[in-house]
Amino acid sequence: MPSNESAPVKLSLPLEYQREIFNELRSEDELLIIARGVGLLRIITNLLHSYDAAGNNLIIVLGADERENGWIGEALAEHAAVSGATKAKGLSLVNTDAMSVETRGKMYSQGGIFSITSQILVVDMLAGLMDPASITGIVALHAERIIATSTEAFILRIYRQKNKNGFLKAFSDNPEPLCTGFSPLATIMRNLFLRKPSIYPRFHVTINESLEGKRKAEVIEFTVDMSESMTTIQNAVLGCIQMSISELKKGNTGLDMEEWTPESALQKNFDTIVRRQLDPIWHRLSFRTKRVAQDLTLLRNILHNLLTLDAVKFLQYLDTVHAAAKAPSNSRFGVDTTWLLLPEAEQMFSTAKRRVYTGKITTDATGRAVEDMSVLRPVLEELPKWKILAEILDEIEREVYFHPHIQDDSNGTILIMCGDNATCQQLREFLRTMHLEAQNAEGTNEEDDEEDEWPSRNSGPSGAFMMRQRLRNYVNWRVGFSKVRDSLFSENQKAPDESKDGRNSPATRGRGPPNKRRRVRASSSVASGLSRNGTFHTAGDRDGHIASLLADLQPSDMDGAQAGEIGADPLNDMDDYYELYDMNDLLLIHPYDGDMNEHLLEEVKPRYVIMYEPDVTFVRQLEVYRSSHFDRKVRVYFMYYGGSVEEQRFLTVMRREKDAFTKLIKERASMAITLDTAHIATAEESFLRTINTRIAGGGRVAATQVPPRVVVDLREFRSSLPSLLHGRSVQVVPCLLTVGDYVLTPDICIERKSVSDLISSLNSGRLYNQAETMLQHYKSPMLLIEFSQNKSFTLEPFADLTNSASTAAREAMLSAPDLQGKLVMLTLAFPRLRIIWSSDPYQTAQIFEELKKLQEEPNPIKAVQTGLEDGDDADGQKVFNQTTLDMLREVPGITEKNMSRITLEVENMRDLANMDEQDIEPLVGKAVARQIRHFFDKNVADE
Repeated sequence: MPSNESAPVKLSLPLEYQREIFNELRSEDELLIIARGVGLLRIITNLLHSYDAAGNNLIIVLGADERENGWIGEALAEHAAVSGATKAKGLSLVNTDAMSVETRGKMYSQGGIFSITSQILVVDMLAGLMDPASITGIVALHAERIIATSTEAFILRIYRQKNKNGFLKAFSDNPEPLCTGFSPLATIMRNLFLRKPSIYPRFHVTINESLEGKRKAEVIEFTVDMSESMTTIQNAVLGCIQMSISELKKGNTGLDMEEWTPESALQKNFDTIVRRQLDPIWHRLSFRTKRVAQDLTLLRNILHNLLTLDAVKFLQYLDTVHAAAKAPSNSRFGVDTTWLLLPEAEQMFSTAKRRVYTGKITTDATGRAVEDMSVLRPVLEELPKWKILAEILDEIEREVYFHPHIQDDSNGTILIMCGDNATCQQLREFLRTMHLEAQNAEGTNEEDDEEDEWPSRNSGPSGAFMMRQRLRNYVNWRVGFSKVRDSLFSENQKAPDESKDGRNSPATRGRGPPNKRRRVRASSSVASGLSRNGTFHTAGDRDGHIASLLADLQPSDMDGAQAGEIGADPLNDMDDYYELYDMNDLLLIHPYDGDMNEHLLEEVKPRYVIMYEPDVTFVRQLEVYRSSHFDRKVRVYFMYYGGSVEEQRFLTVMRREKDAFTKLIKERASMAITLDTAHIATAEESFLRTINTRIAGGGRVAATQVPPRVVVDLREFRSSLPSLLHGRSVQVVPCLLTVGDYVLTPDICIERKSVSDLISSLNSGRLYNQAETMLQHYKSPMLLIEFSQNKSFTLEPFADLTNSASTAAREAMLSAPDLQGKLVMLTLAFPRLRIIWSSDPYQTAQIFEELKKLQEEPNPIKAVQTGLEDGDDADGQKVFNQTTLDMLREVPGITEKNMSRITLEVENMRDLANMDEQDIEPLVGKAVARQIRHFFDKNVADE
């Protein structure tokens, strides 16, 4: 076995706790559970480099995603270049990209560090392409995902069965999933075949001392007050969430509802918590309960969008929510959502509209936009954070202007971190346009005072210019969206008469809402909604206009001049503007990106960091960055809405992580020693389990030296069943099968279907072809219908046929062919096909074990060849056309017993119909021959 001793290497671990963890990992195998954001990938890459620099090692990285592979590969290359390790080979990827078996085998034999997808790795290990005994060690990432039925646990079991000396190190920076269930830490340790857990929370003494040393980042905290209307909407949504949770509790009193609280509803995993509790009884839930469970996700999204979207975009989002959740009164589609009937919902919608405008946008019977009696006045409330952001940037600009000679290793870059790409795009547009309103106020005379070192502005920065543009687009979108919504939900899908301007033509009706059109330049009058004289028109009315929009919405000359720059494609004419920006002049807006933020900080070296939205992980990454570089000064501006769900969510995340680490530490203190290899069955034990002691008279069948074996199709390794079979000491042989998914014996072939796959296969007819093929080649073909674990074990449709659904909808569902009916048709078409029902993969593995008792083991080579030869089955017997056999079964007197003789002696149905009774008699007997001859001689016209 290759040596895992490494030569002295140069590490990149500047902090004390990082070096302490590294030394622990080098000395023994363990599961490392560490707080998010404190540099887990840095520790892993240094560990991998220590083995890579030694050479002659075969290291497997398990569970890494695409971004982590990029990080690890780049870090290993940098380590090798700095330390001058000539034996280092870096990271090699083995994924779903086309790569031949010979190429993979050659790569494995040469050694190195490989990041391999789980499905490929388990097949290569079972097929002997990679010998588990030759592996130096395995590094498993995201250990919290490794459950008993996962492919990763399957790989580790194979590894430990055949390799007792190789190292195994597992990592996790997500402690919350490790605290669910009974003795969760002991369970994960058994799945990983490890004995020692190592826990490093943020409050660990060594981490605390390393990050809170003498020099810390300068942090300025801004508690931003929400506007009165935002507070009103937030309280209304929280009221709807409270009502929805109470509704769920009222209808499901027998469940564990300890975590069903409004505070928990703010977290991202709340949907998973609720669905995990409801899934086993999902078929027994009422339509109302199911709808409430789905509405909770929607209400959480509304809360998030309230704080991130501007007022116009948020109103547009609520319009789509209302249209999707509540169909028009004349429609037979959809049912009113419970929370929409609450007064809080009405308050939310009305307040959201008042943030944008007052008045009403309506259309007449012809679809033309008309004015409301009240004046349509724009309000255009801006997000409070915009003003604070502008003030922070102004403060930074003044400091740089008056103090330009700050000597340190940082760049002068300003880094703004946001929650997602949509917020980044919003801030980019705001920063480009925030001074345009002030320039409009100053008029066209923009002469700068050259004697003034710091030019002053008549008015401060604002988002008024951007909000006016968005309101113009919204009015156009609103009229078109109303027409599309009414046409989708109308009772009678009648095409309206085509008018002269073609507004109601089929081509126009088939288009999406107006906001889906391509972005246009301002020089073409934004969205074709502006006439030459500046009059505002709606998308559905070229002749009329909304006069009540007044001059507040009219594009000024400055709007027209600047909008072209805003909407311009930045890649146009780029050949004439190649230039490298100075890092001191950069303002970078970037979304939070997990561990990748460490790369961003190291490359950009920002002097100023503005956290537009709070994020626990990034706060710690800033602590690590600042503590790792004493020669860099960092000022952090931390913004959040005080008294909002944003603040509550941030505090809840920190509290939950702390509670999770506390539970893990307590369980570790009382946890029994977990043996890593004692409970793994040896090869000698495997074949002894084939002994059947339930023989009459107490006799025993002699044990065979051949262990239980199942031939499994390669595509089935995406499921957990092969792993569970292997856990029952069954030899799993991966092959590319043409017929069936599992071959248990020479006669038993099984096609496995999940419920979703079963429905799609029945609808497409694919299952009929698969059943016909199995019947041709195997004596005992079987269809396995396997349900998911902890899901409802029923084929009842997930729809409520009570009074909550409309009469037309119930009739439509009842008239449609159901799944049970299609299964009956399948069994009638193939009487020899047997159906196995299994509630979960655990029960399936037990059923397979029972089917294999006292049976011969399958031949993998024969299983692969089955179905490849035309005309013959696996036993060399003739294969017959299934349609012809079905026709033959309908002939009177033909049974399963005498049909085989006829199929072997008679060429086709035509020959049988032309044979005399005397010729048929030797095949089936005199009485049956008379019935067959009478059937073919019968004149149908005489009936």
